[in-house]
Amino acid sequence: MLAPVLRQPLQQVRSEQIEVLSEVLREEINLAVWQRQLPTQISDFASALLAEGSSLGHSIVLELANPESTPNLSGLVDGYSDLPGQAAFVQDVSWLVSAFACLFDAKRIGLRLRILDKAMCPRFHVDHVPVRLITSYAGVGSEWLEEGVMARRRLGDPVAEPSDATLIQRATSGHVLLAKGEKWIGNEGGGLIHRSPQPPAGERRLLLTLDWLA
Repeated sequence: MLAPVLRQPLQQVRSEQIEVLSEVLREEINLAVWQRQLPTQISDFASALLAEGSSLGHSIVLELANPESTPNLSGLVDGYSDLPGQAAFVQDVSWLVSAFACLFDAKRIGLRLRILDKAMCPRFHVDHVPVRLITSYAGVGSEWLEEGVMARRRLGDPVAEPSDATLIQRATSGHVLLAKGEKWIGNEGGGLIHRSPQPPAGERRLLLTLDWLA
C-alpha cells in the first residue's frame, strides 16, 4: 500500500517587493500579497471615479495569442477620459493582466472591474477557480483567514466565523493578492478562505479581479 502524501501546512506570504507574487507557485502557499503603494495619479483617478457616483460593472474575457500579448482593454473606463490619471490607470490594469498571464502562462483571462457599495461575498468562502488576482484600487481591501482559524467544513456558517477581529487579516487599497482556489491542481481542499469586506457607510470600493481561465 502506498503511504499517504502529507501536505505541508498552508501559508500566506506578504512583502512590499513584487517578487513575492511568484511565491504562490509553491505548493504550501495559497496566498501571496504584494503590499504595493499605488502611484498618486492612479489612486487619485480611482478616488475621483468613485466620487462621480456612477455605477461600473465590466466583465470581459481576454483572449491572448500568447502571455506577452497586449490585452485589449478598450471600453474599460473610456467614458472617464476627462479624469486625470485615466491613462495611467488603464496602463496599470494592462500591466497586471500581462504579469498575471506571464506568471501562469495564461492565454484566457476573466477580468472584472466593479464599483461596489456593499460586500459582494460577505461570508468566508473559497473560490472554485485555479487562482484569482484581487486588488482594490480604492476603498476597503479583501479579508482572509490564516489556516486553522475557521473549520473548512463550516464555511458559510456565520456562527463559525471568528468573532475576534485580530484573527482576520486585511489588505488595503493598492495591495495585489494572488489567491489559490480549489481548482489549482494539488490544492484541492486548500483554497484561501476569504471574504469581501463591508464598506463603511457612504463609502464605495473599486475592485479588479482576474481569473485564470486557460
